[in-house]
Amino acid sequence: MVKRLAFAVPGDIDTPTGGYAYDRRIIAELRDLGWSVDVVGLGDGFPRPDTPTRAAIGGIFSNVPEGCPIVVDGLALGVLPEAAARLSGRNPLIALVHHPLALESGLPAAEADQFRASERAALAHARSVIVTSAATGKTLSADYGVPADRIAVARPGNDPVAQARGSGDGIVRLIAVGSLVPRKGHDVLIAALQTLRELPWQLTIAGNAELDPETAGKIRRQIAASGLAERISLVGVVTAEALAALYMQSDLFVLASRFEGYGMAYTEAIAHGLPVIGTTGGAIPEAVLTGVGILVEPGDVNAFADALRQLIAHKGERQTFAAASRAAASRLPTWQETAKIFAGAVEAAT
Repeated sequence: MVKRLAFAVPGDIDTPTGGYAYDRRIIAELRDLGWSVDVVGLGDGFPRPDTPTRAAIGGIFSNVPEGCPIVVDGLALGVLPEAAARLSGRNPLIALVHHPLALESGLPAAEADQFRASERAALAHARSVIVTSAATGKTLSADYGVPADRIAVARPGNDPVAQARGSGDGIVRLIAVGSLVPRKGHDVLIAALQTLRELPWQLTIAGNAELDPETAGKIRRQIAASGLAERISLVGVVTAEALAALYMQSDLFVLASRFEGYGMAYTEAIAHGLPVIGTTGGAIPEAVLTGVGILVEPGDVNAFADALRQLIAHKGERQTFAAASRAAASRLPTWQETAKIFAGAVEAAT
Protein backbone atom coordinates (compact mmCIF):
# COMPACT_ATOMS: atom_id res chain seq x y z
CA MET A 1 0.00 0.00 0.00
CA VAL A 2 1.40 3.38 -1.06
CA LYS A 3 1.59 5.90 1.77
CA ARG A 4 0.28 9.33 0.85
CA LEU A 5 1.28 12.70 2.24
CA ALA A 6 0.57 16.34 1.40
CA PHE A 7 3.46 18.77 1.92
CA ALA A 8 2.38 22.42 2.08
CA VAL A 9 4.99 25.07 1.33
CA PRO A 10 4.80 28.87 1.17
CA GLY A 11 6.17 30.69 -1.84
CA ASP A 12 8.45 29.06 -4.40
CA ILE A 13 9.92 25.77 -3.22
CA ASP A 14 12.89 26.37 -5.53
CA THR A 15 13.91 29.49 -3.58
CA PRO A 16 17.64 29.13 -2.77
CA THR A 17 17.61 29.03 1.03
CA GLY A 18 18.48 26.30 3.50
CA GLY A 19 14.87 25.86 4.60
CA TYR A 20 13.58 25.29 1.09
CA ALA A 21 16.55 23.05 0.29
CA TYR A 22 15.57 20.90 3.28
CA ASP A 23 11.96 20.72 2.07
CA ARG A 24 12.99 19.74 -1.45
CA ARG A 25 15.35 17.03 -0.31
CA ILE A 26 12.94 15.54 2.24
CA ILE A 27 10.22 15.33 -0.41
CA ALA A 28 12.60 13.55 -2.78
CA GLU A 29 13.80 11.13 -0.09
CA LEU A 30 10.25 10.33 1.06
CA ARG A 31 9.36 9.47 -2.52
CA ASP A 32 12.38 7.17 -2.66
CA LEU A 33 11.01 5.48 0.46
CA GLY A 34 7.77 4.78 -1.38
CA TRP A 35 5.64 7.70 -0.28
CA SER A 36 3.33 9.55 -2.64
CA VAL A 37 3.95 13.21 -1.83
CA ASP A 38 1.66 15.95 -3.14
CA VAL A 39 3.30 19.39 -2.97
CA VAL A 40 0.73 22.04 -2.04
CA GLY A 41 1.55 25.68 -2.77
CA LEU A 42 0.21 28.18 -0.23
CA GLY A 43 1.00 31.41 -2.06
CA ASP A 44 3.56 34.14 -1.56
CA GLY A 45 4.41 36.72 1.06
CA PHE A 46 4.91 34.50 4.11
CA PRO A 47 5.32 35.07 6.99
CA ARG A 48 3.42 38.28 6.16
CA PRO A 49 0.77 37.09 3.68
CA ASP A 50 -1.70 39.62 2.33
CA THR A 51 -5.46 39.35 2.83
CA PRO A 52 -6.22 37.54 -0.48
CA THR A 53 -3.54 34.94 0.26
CA ARG A 54 -4.98 34.31 3.70
CA ALA A 55 -8.48 34.08 2.27
CA ALA A 56 -7.38 31.43 -0.24
CA ILE A 57 -5.81 29.13 2.35
CA GLY A 58 -9.04 27.40 3.34
CA GLY A 59 -9.80 26.43 -0.23
CA ILE A 60 -6.26 25.20 -0.80
CA PHE A 61 -6.35 22.96 2.25
CA SER A 62 -9.83 21.66 1.35
CA ASN A 63 -8.37 20.16 -1.82
CA VAL A 64 -6.28 17.79 0.29
CA PRO A 65 -8.23 14.53 0.72
CA GLU A 66 -9.80 14.17 4.15
CA GLY A 67 -7.67 12.01 6.42
CA CYS A 68 -4.49 12.51 4.39
CA PRO A 69 -1.65 13.65 6.67
CA ILE A 70 -0.37 17.11 5.79
CA VAL A 71 2.97 18.64 6.66
CA VAL A 72 2.94 22.43 6.74
CA ASP A 73 6.21 24.38 6.67
CA GLY A 74 6.43 26.59 9.74
CA LEU A 75 7.13 29.72 7.71
CA ALA A 76 3.43 29.57 6.82
CA LEU A 77 1.87 27.57 9.66
CA GLY A 78 3.14 29.96 12.31
CA VAL A 79 0.89 32.76 11.04
CA LEU A 80 -2.14 30.57 10.28
CA PRO A 81 -3.51 29.49 13.68
CA GLU A 82 -7.16 29.70 12.59
CA ALA A 83 -6.51 27.63 9.47
CA ALA A 84 -4.54 25.14 11.56
CA ALA A 85 -7.49 24.73 13.90
CA ARG A 86 -9.88 24.03 11.02
CA LEU A 87 -7.47 21.74 9.20
CA SER A 88 -6.66 19.62 12.25
CA GLY A 89 -10.27 18.52 12.43
CA ARG A 90 -10.10 16.72 9.08
CA ASN A 91 -6.42 15.91 8.51
CA PRO A 92 -3.54 14.79 10.73
CA LEU A 93 -1.48 18.01 10.92
CA ILE A 94 2.31 17.84 11.15
CA ALA A 95 4.26 21.06 11.67
CA LEU A 96 7.77 21.44 10.25
CA VAL A 97 9.64 24.13 12.19
CA HIS A 98 13.04 25.20 10.87
CA HIS A 99 13.22 27.86 13.59
CA PRO A 100 10.57 29.94 15.40
CA LEU A 101 9.44 32.98 13.43
CA ALA A 102 9.94 35.31 16.40
CA LEU A 103 13.66 34.53 16.48
CA GLU A 104 14.40 36.06 13.07
CA SER A 105 16.97 38.83 13.57
CA GLY A 106 15.96 42.45 13.14
CA LEU A 107 12.24 42.12 13.94
CA PRO A 108 10.54 44.95 15.85
CA ALA A 109 9.64 43.75 19.34
CA ALA A 110 5.91 44.08 18.71
CA GLU A 111 6.06 41.95 15.57
CA ALA A 112 8.19 39.33 17.30
CA ASP A 113 5.58 39.11 20.06
CA GLN A 114 2.82 38.71 17.47
CA PHE A 115 4.72 35.94 15.72
CA ARG A 116 5.38 34.16 19.02
CA ALA A 117 1.72 34.20 20.06
CA SER A 118 0.49 33.19 16.61
CA GLU A 119 2.96 30.32 16.23
CA ARG A 120 2.23 29.04 19.73
CA ALA A 121 -1.49 28.95 18.89
CA ALA A 122 -0.90 27.20 15.57
CA LEU A 123 1.40 24.55 17.02
CA ALA A 124 -1.26 23.61 19.57
CA HIS A 125 -3.21 22.00 16.71
CA ALA A 126 -0.35 19.87 15.35
CA ARG A 127 -0.33 16.16 16.18
CA SER A 128 3.42 16.05 15.59
CA VAL A 129 6.07 18.76 15.31
CA ILE A 130 9.23 18.05 13.32
CA VAL A 131 12.24 20.24 14.05
CA THR A 132 15.68 20.32 12.48
CA SER A 133 17.63 20.46 15.75
CA ALA A 134 17.33 19.40 19.36
CA ALA A 135 17.88 23.04 20.34
CA THR A 136 14.78 24.14 18.44
CA GLY A 137 12.83 21.27 20.00
CA LYS A 138 13.81 22.47 23.49
CA THR A 139 12.72 26.01 22.60
CA LEU A 140 9.31 24.83 21.39
CA SER A 141 8.84 22.73 24.51
CA ALA A 142 9.93 25.46 26.93
CA ASP A 143 8.47 28.58 25.27
CA TYR A 144 5.70 27.40 22.94
CA GLY A 145 3.92 24.79 25.01
CA VAL A 146 4.63 21.86 22.69
CA PRO A 147 4.80 18.59 24.66
CA ALA A 148 8.22 16.98 24.29
CA ASP A 149 6.69 13.65 23.25
CA ARG A 150 5.14 15.30 20.17
CA ILE A 151 8.49 16.62 18.92
CA ALA A 152 10.70 14.70 16.48
CA VAL A 153 14.22 15.88 15.60
CA ALA A 154 15.10 15.30 11.94
CA ARG A 155 18.43 17.05 11.44
CA PRO A 156 19.39 17.99 7.86
CA GLY A 157 21.31 15.25 6.11
CA ASN A 158 24.51 15.36 4.12
CA ASP A 159 25.88 13.77 0.97
CA PRO A 160 29.42 12.43 0.51
CA VAL A 161 31.48 15.16 -1.15
CA ALA A 162 35.08 15.72 -2.16
CA GLN A 163 37.43 17.18 0.42
CA ALA A 164 38.57 20.76 -0.10
CA ARG A 165 42.07 21.17 -1.54
CA GLY A 166 42.52 24.76 -0.37
CA SER A 167 44.26 27.61 -2.12
CA GLY A 168 47.92 26.68 -1.87
CA ASP A 169 49.12 30.13 -2.99
CA GLY A 170 49.66 31.84 0.33
CA ILE A 171 46.29 33.60 0.25
CA VAL A 172 43.84 32.19 2.80
CA ARG A 173 40.54 31.89 1.00
CA LEU A 174 37.48 32.31 3.17
CA ILE A 175 33.97 31.25 2.19
CA ALA A 176 30.67 32.32 3.74
CA VAL A 177 27.38 30.80 2.55
CA GLY A 178 24.14 32.46 3.57
CA SER A 179 21.46 34.81 2.30
CA LEU A 180 22.06 38.52 2.73
CA VAL A 181 19.70 38.93 5.68
CA PRO A 182 20.43 40.32 9.16
CA ARG A 183 20.38 36.89 10.83
CA LYS A 184 23.42 35.68 8.89
CA GLY A 185 25.69 38.33 10.43
CA HIS A 186 27.61 39.26 7.29
CA ASP A 187 27.97 42.78 8.72
CA VAL A 188 29.81 41.33 11.74
CA LEU A 189 32.11 39.29 9.49
CA ILE A 190 33.01 42.29 7.33
CA ALA A 191 33.60 44.51 10.38
CA ALA A 192 35.90 41.85 11.84
CA LEU A 193 37.87 41.56 8.60
CA GLN A 194 38.37 45.33 8.52
CA THR A 195 40.73 44.87 11.47
CA LEU A 196 42.79 42.25 9.63
CA ARG A 197 43.95 44.17 6.57
CA GLU A 198 47.57 43.15 7.07
CA LEU A 199 46.79 39.43 6.77
CA PRO A 200 46.63 37.55 3.42
CA TRP A 201 42.95 36.66 2.89
CA GLN A 202 40.19 36.79 0.32
CA LEU A 203 36.48 36.34 1.13
CA THR A 204 33.69 35.00 -1.08
CA ILE A 205 30.10 35.35 0.12
CA ALA A 206 27.59 33.14 -1.69
CA GLY A 207 23.96 33.83 -0.87
CA ASN A 208 20.60 35.12 -2.02
CA ALA A 209 20.57 38.93 -2.24
CA GLU A 210 16.90 39.21 -3.24
CA LEU A 211 15.17 38.15 0.00
CA ASP A 212 16.01 41.42 1.76
CA PRO A 213 17.15 44.11 -0.70
CA GLU A 214 17.59 46.66 2.08
CA THR A 215 20.06 44.49 3.98
CA ALA A 216 21.83 43.49 0.76
CA GLY A 217 22.28 47.18 -0.04
CA LYS A 218 23.69 47.86 3.43
CA ILE A 219 26.21 45.05 3.03
CA ARG A 220 27.34 46.34 -0.36
CA ARG A 221 27.77 49.84 1.08
CA GLN A 222 29.67 48.47 4.08
CA ILE A 223 32.10 46.67 1.78
CA ALA A 224 32.61 49.78 -0.34
CA ALA A 225 33.17 51.98 2.72
CA SER A 226 35.61 49.50 4.24
CA GLY A 227 38.00 49.78 1.31
CA LEU A 228 37.95 45.99 0.94
CA ALA A 229 36.00 45.72 -2.29
CA GLU A 230 38.93 44.01 -4.05
CA ARG A 231 39.15 41.38 -1.30
CA ILE A 232 35.45 40.60 -0.72
CA SER A 233 33.30 39.11 -3.48
CA LEU A 234 29.50 38.85 -3.37
CA VAL A 235 28.64 36.16 -5.89
CA GLY A 236 24.92 35.81 -5.13
CA VAL A 237 23.12 32.53 -5.72
CA VAL A 238 25.37 29.97 -7.43
CA THR A 239 24.72 26.54 -8.86
CA ALA A 240 25.49 23.44 -6.83
CA GLU A 241 28.47 22.79 -9.10
CA ALA A 242 29.80 26.32 -8.66
CA LEU A 243 29.38 26.13 -4.89
CA ALA A 244 31.24 22.82 -4.79
CA ALA A 245 34.08 24.47 -6.72
CA LEU A 246 34.17 27.34 -4.24
CA TYR A 247 34.39 24.91 -1.33
CA MET A 248 37.20 23.02 -3.06
CA GLN A 249 39.42 26.10 -3.35
CA SER A 250 38.64 27.44 0.14
CA ASP A 251 40.74 27.16 3.29
CA LEU A 252 38.26 28.28 5.94
CA PHE A 253 34.46 28.54 6.35
CA VAL A 254 33.31 31.69 8.15
CA LEU A 255 29.75 32.70 9.08
CA ALA A 256 28.77 35.06 11.91
CA SER A 257 25.10 34.04 12.19
CA ARG A 258 23.16 35.66 14.98
CA PHE A 259 20.90 32.61 15.16
CA GLU A 260 20.38 29.33 13.32
CA GLY A 261 17.67 26.72 13.74
CA TYR A 262 20.40 24.28 12.68
CA GLY A 263 22.96 25.65 10.23
CA MET A 264 23.10 23.54 7.07
CA ALA A 265 25.90 25.62 5.59
CA TYR A 266 28.12 24.79 8.57
CA THR A 267 27.71 21.04 8.15
CA GLU A 268 28.15 21.36 4.39
CA ALA A 269 31.52 22.98 5.08
CA ILE A 270 32.41 20.21 7.54
CA ALA A 271 31.46 17.60 4.92
CA HIS A 272 34.08 19.26 2.68
CA GLY A 273 36.67 19.02 5.46
CA LEU A 274 36.92 22.75 6.13
CA PRO A 275 37.67 24.28 9.52
CA VAL A 276 34.86 26.53 10.74
CA ILE A 277 34.57 29.88 12.46
CA GLY A 278 31.02 30.58 13.60
CA THR A 279 28.94 31.59 16.59
CA THR A 280 27.01 29.95 19.40
CA GLY A 281 23.69 31.32 18.13
CA GLY A 282 20.79 28.88 18.38
CA ALA A 283 21.62 25.33 17.28
CA ILE A 284 25.01 26.09 15.72
CA PRO A 285 26.93 24.25 18.50
CA GLU A 286 24.80 21.21 17.67
CA ALA A 287 25.74 21.40 13.98
CA VAL A 288 29.42 22.26 14.44
CA LEU A 289 30.88 19.15 16.03
CA THR A 290 33.55 19.47 18.71
CA GLY A 291 37.06 20.19 17.47
CA VAL A 292 36.27 21.37 13.94
CA GLY A 293 36.53 25.09 14.58
CA ILE A 294 35.97 28.09 16.81
CA LEU A 295 32.59 29.43 17.96
CA VAL A 296 32.13 32.84 19.59
CA GLU A 297 29.16 34.76 20.94
CA PRO A 298 26.85 36.18 18.24
CA GLY A 299 27.40 39.83 17.39
CA ASP A 300 30.85 40.05 19.01
CA VAL A 301 33.03 41.66 16.32
CA ASN A 302 36.21 41.59 18.39
CA ALA A 303 35.86 37.91 19.30
CA PHE A 304 35.14 37.00 15.69
CA ALA A 305 38.17 39.01 14.57
CA ASP A 306 40.37 37.22 17.12
CA ALA A 307 39.22 33.82 15.83
CA LEU A 308 39.85 34.89 12.24
CA ARG A 309 43.31 36.17 13.12
CA GLN A 310 44.16 32.91 14.87
CA LEU A 311 43.28 30.68 11.92
CA ILE A 312 44.34 32.97 9.07
CA ALA A 313 47.76 33.63 10.59
CA HIS A 314 48.52 30.07 11.71
CA LYS A 315 48.43 27.43 9.03
CA GLY A 316 49.18 24.64 11.49
CA GLU A 317 46.05 25.42 13.51
CA ARG A 318 43.95 25.49 10.34
CA GLN A 319 45.32 22.09 9.41
CA THR A 320 44.52 20.67 12.86
CA PHE A 321 40.92 21.85 12.65
CA ALA A 322 40.66 20.67 9.05
CA ALA A 323 41.77 17.18 10.05
CA ALA A 324 39.10 17.13 12.77
CA SER A 325 36.54 18.32 10.25
CA ARG A 326 37.42 15.55 7.80
CA ALA A 327 37.05 12.99 10.59
CA ALA A 328 33.72 14.50 11.68
CA ALA A 329 32.31 14.36 8.15
CA SER A 330 31.73 10.62 8.44
CA ARG A 331 29.59 11.17 11.56
CA LEU A 332 27.15 13.58 9.95
CA PRO A 333 23.62 12.24 9.36
CA THR A 334 22.69 11.17 5.83
CA TRP A 335 19.57 12.39 4.08
CA GLN A 336 18.28 8.83 4.01
CA GLU A 337 18.52 8.64 7.81
CA THR A 338 16.80 12.00 8.13
CA ALA A 339 13.95 10.96 5.83
CA LYS A 340 13.30 7.81 7.88
CA ILE A 341 12.99 9.89 11.05
CA PHE A 342 10.70 12.31 9.21
CA ALA A 343 8.53 9.47 7.89
CA GLY A 344 8.31 7.99 11.37
CA ALA A 345 7.00 11.27 12.76
CA VAL A 346 4.33 11.42 10.06
CA GLU A 347 3.29 7.84 10.75
CA ALA A 348 3.10 8.55 14.48
CA ALA A 349 0.73 11.43 13.77
CA THR A 350 -1.64 9.19 11.82
